Amino acid sequence: MKIQFLGANRQVTGSQYLVQSGRSRVLVDCGMFQERPYLDRNWGPLPVPARELDAVILTHAHLDHCGLLPKLAREGFHGRVFATSATVDLAEIILRDSAHIQMEDAAYKRRRHKKEGRTGKHPEIPLYDVDDVEEILPYFRPVEYHQTIDLADISFRFRDAGHILGSATLTMDLRENGKRRRLVFSGDLGQHERPILRDPEGIDGAIDYLVVESTYGDRDHAENGDLEETLANIVRHTSARGGNVVIPVFAVERAQDLLYHFSRLYRSGKLSPFPIFLDSPMAVRVTEVFRRHQECYDEETRQMVESHSSPFDFPNLRLVGSVEESKQINTFHVPCVIMATSGMCTAGRIKFHLRNNIVRPESTILFVGYQARGTLGRQIVEKNPYVRIHGKEWPTRAKIEQLHGLSGHADRGGLLAWLETAASPPRSVFITHGEESSSLNFAELLRTRLGWRVSVPNYSDMMELD
Repeated sequence: MKIQFLGANRQVTGSQYLVQSGRSRVLVDCGMFQERPYLDRNWGPLPVPARELDAVILTHAHLDHCGLLPKLAREGFHGRVFATSATVDLAEIILRDSAHIQMEDAAYKRRRHKKEGRTGKHPEIPLYDVDDVEEILPYFRPVEYHQTIDLADISFRFRDAGHILGSATLTMDLRENGKRRRLVFSGDLGQHERPILRDPEGIDGAIDYLVVESTYGDRDHAENGDLEETLANIVRHTSARGGNVVIPVFAVERAQDLLYHFSRLYRSGKLSPFPIFLDSPMAVRVTEVFRRHQECYDEETRQMVESHSSPFDFPNLRLVGSVEESKQINTFHVPCVIMATSGMCTAGRIKFHLRNNIVRPESTILFVGYQARGTLGRQIVEKNPYVRIHGKEWPTRAKIEQLHGLSGHADRGGLLAWLETAASPPRSVFITHGEESSSLNFAELLRTRLGWRVSVPNYSDMMELD
């Protein structure tokens, strides 16, 4: 029995783990690297030929957990992709959108390079295209929470992770040569008492090995007071200056969380009507998935829906689909809120809105999520005096704000609380999905506070599960 760490090791994106037990070879997640120093890894081969994999098991639908599945299909994968029903629906949207963005960005770069006289020096091709997405979709199989699925030498089941719609922790029971071991993956854990979703479930009984994320393993979320009041104040002050509030959002969960809060602000009268554009075809489609999967809602959100106060419908919300509609936002002559993907500003329509607003002192760029090292979002958060967008340097003159209370990840205290639900100490814990300093600090905390055996794997490390 072995596990090989193929992503999100001492950094945050590209989650991927190869688990081997007896005759079974399974990938847990198949994520895309999104941090600049590691982008070349997206193009590298797996240590096991794709056609030899029995299955992929997805903890959730974020791109850094599912984004390389079409590439896997291109390389000959013919197994099954197991995920919760909501994750299946979201992954289809995310993968189609990813393919379109890659194809559009590649075409844009080719045009720009040709104009700059660099044709042939910098070939730009997409990692995969829409045909590859169509190839992988028939292999998806929906699985309910707590349902046990048996493969040859591995069985597994999902529990609610409370991170995004359909997200799951994963319990795997491995069998080989008469030995049995239980391996648990945290996936990405959510916070308690977040809007829309249920709280994360605890660990599934006694375990032998555990893989846990550490995005916020070195810190707790700051106390931000009344989140909705803070959000309303940012909108009010920016409007008074005559500027726009530009919010880079992740199409899954963060956009819907913001709609939830804006809905409550309008219905309570705490925010006067103020045009809000959700400029992302993917985020609009994702919101439809949220409407369908009410089985993932917490009790408060269920009651909102039952009282005809859906958090996804309120006055002055404009859902933007076409490119032409997106361009028209820039001709809008009154202050507005513009929510657009991607959340780390790595691609998509947000770059155009940033280009039009980052030079305006009256506008606000509001970040509501984690910004990975090397991304454009991280550069703006760190208030670099100039940032490069679409091949040109732009001065950072807009007001830069962060709203931390919307994080979809458990903080250090939340991770510890989840780990302490284990029925007994595991044989070993592997810390992943965090910047190196965060992972190392969290590992030391577990050693000193819980007395557990802990390691922080490097990329491509393989561990025996004895």
